[in-house]
Amino acid sequence: MAQLTRVLVSEWTKIRSVRSTVWTLGIAVVVTVALGALISVLSRNDFGSMPRGDRLSFDATRTSFAGMGLGQLALIVFGVLVVSTEYSTGMIRASLAAVPRRGAFLAGKLAVATGLALLVGLLTSFVTFFVGQAVLGPYRVGLGDPGVLRAVFGGGLYMALIALFSMAVATMLRSPLLSLGVLMPFFFLVSNILGNVSATRKVGRYLPDQAGQRIMQVVTRPGDDTPYGPWGGLAIMVGWVVLALLCGYALLRRRDA
Repeated sequence: MAQLTRVLVSEWTKIRSVRSTVWTLGIAVVVTVALGALISVLSRNDFGSMPRGDRLSFDATRTSFAGMGLGQLALIVFGVLVVSTEYSTGMIRASLAAVPRRGAFLAGKLAVATGLALLVGLLTSFVTFFVGQAVLGPYRVGLGDPGVLRAVFGGGLYMALIALFSMAVATMLRSPLLSLGVLMPFFFLVSNILGNVSATRKVGRYLPDQAGQRIMQVVTRPGDDTPYGPWGGLAIMVGWVVLALLCGYALLRRRDA
């Protein structure tokens, strides 16, 4: 227990001392809130000209989270930097010498960074929701409406899981450039293509981000045949994260620093 406490304190010190990791969290908040507010303004102005079907299926909660897709970029960078900075600077040797039990070392690092990402994610999610609903005006919803509170909490969970998945991938690949080179195209190109092309949509909806974002949806669009609900989608994302963590831990145990 004493060793784990020292590991947690050490990892917290590392995160605070690396300015880039702190900045990425701030950028995640600003980008998500600002873009969500902008999309909410555009949606309010265009609501009257929408087809009747789109108006009936309008999801005010999901609209306020429109900036989450871009905001997660900063969480991905945060997750990669938390892990791979030690490899790129060579500090990993000193860290593993100080904490020979690699499981304890990895658990401490992930616990501190994930807790911070969750705190920032929840803050971002709630602020984004309230700003977006204020902008939507007559089309807004409240936290007490069915499914809304779940979606807002889910937004924070989603951001924390994105960061944790990125940390797991960085643990496997060790290089910041290689990790970002894999994660960025995956989330912003491959996933979007597979999720929006009719021939591959049934495969794409089981990818971590496509499934995880379901937790932020309150209104189901007509014709949506997705075979899982909000919590089912989050469970699929958790499965991806657990698999990545197991692979990362296995490689950390087998490889030299």
